[in-house]
Amino acid sequence: MIAARTLLSRSAPLLACLGLLAIWQVSALILDTDSFPTAWEAIRAIPSILGDKESLINILASLRRMAIGFGVAVAVSIPLGLMMGRSRGVAAFFNPLLMVTYPVPKAALMPIIMLWLGVGDLAKMLVIFLGVSLPVIYHSFQGARAVEEKMLWSGAAMGLSAARRMVRIVLPAALPEILTGCRTGLVLALITMVTSEMIARQSGAGNILFNAMDMGQYDTVYAMIIIIGAMGIGLDAAFERLRARLVKWSEPGFDIPLSFA
Repeated sequence: MIAARTLLSRSAPLLACLGLLAIWQVSALILDTDSFPTAWEAIRAIPSILGDKESLINILASLRRMAIGFGVAVAVSIPLGLMMGRSRGVAAFFNPLLMVTYPVPKAALMPIIMLWLGVGDLAKMLVIFLGVSLPVIYHSFQGARAVEEKMLWSGAAMGLSAARRMVRIVLPAALPEILTGCRTGLVLALITMVTSEMIARQSGAGNILFNAMDMGQYDTVYAMIIIIGAMGIGLDAAFERLRARLVKWSEPGFDIPLSFA
C-alpha cells in the first residue's frame, strides 16, 4: 500500500500533464480550427524545431541569458536580503526602493531598457535580473529575520565578528527560506526571458514563437509553448533536487509534489 501511494505521488505530475494533453487533443478536434492545432500536431513539430540548427542555437542562447541573469540576481540579492533582515538601517534605505519597483511589470521596463542598452543580450539579462531579484531579496530578508537572537548572542560570546556571524549563523539558518525564493525566482527568470525576447525580437525562444505566429505556423507556436513548459519543469525539478539535498534537515514529513523531482 505504501509503495503504491509513493508511486502515485511521484507519477502525479506526469499524469496531470498527460491529462492536460488529452483535454487539449479533444478540444482541438471539436473546435477544428487552424489556429488551434491538436496536441499531436504540436508534439510532431517539436523534432523539427530541435533538429533545426538555428532554432537550437536560439534556445540555447535563451538558456545562457537566463542562467547569467539568474546567477547575478542571486549573487546580489541574497547578501542584500540578509543585510536588510539584520540591519534596520539597510532595510529602511532599500525597502522604499523595492516597494516602488515591485508592482511594476518587468516587461513594461523593456522598452526603456532597450533605449538605454539597445536590444542585445545585456538588456534582456537586466530584465531577468530585475524579475528574479525581488523574490530572492524578500525570502532572504524573511529568513534572516527569523534567526533566533540567542544563536547570534552565542556567536558574539564566542568572539565571532558581525560578518562571520552573518556567514556562519544567519546564512545557514535562513537557507531554506532563501532557496524557496530562488525557486520562485527561477520560474520568473524563465517568464521574463521569454517576454523580453518577444519584445526585443532578435533571437531566442520567444523570437521563434512570435515569428511562427506571424507566419501562421500555429503547430510551431504550440510546440514552442510545450518546449518552454518542458524547460520550466526540467529546471524546477533539477533545482528542487538540489534544494532537497542542501536543506534535507528542514524538510517536513509531508509535501505536495510540485515537480518531477
